[in-house]
Amino acid sequence: MGKVKITQVKSVIDRSKKQKDTMTALGLKKIRQSVVHEENPQILGMIAKINHLVKVEKVD
Repeated sequence: MGKVKITQVKSVIDRSKKQKDTMTALGLKKIRQSVVHEENPQILGMIAKINHLVKVEKVD
């Protein structure tokens, strides 16, 4: 599998604790911060739960 670059584009203020915890687990703390993760089912599931807060790009 490839890698994905995840960038936070919206704030977690007024979001549920689960969504905040998911963002923290991905390593995102600030708006416009990016992290690169291996593309696996666990990461893709996390992204699906917070897709309205992040932008996802494939990395070669």
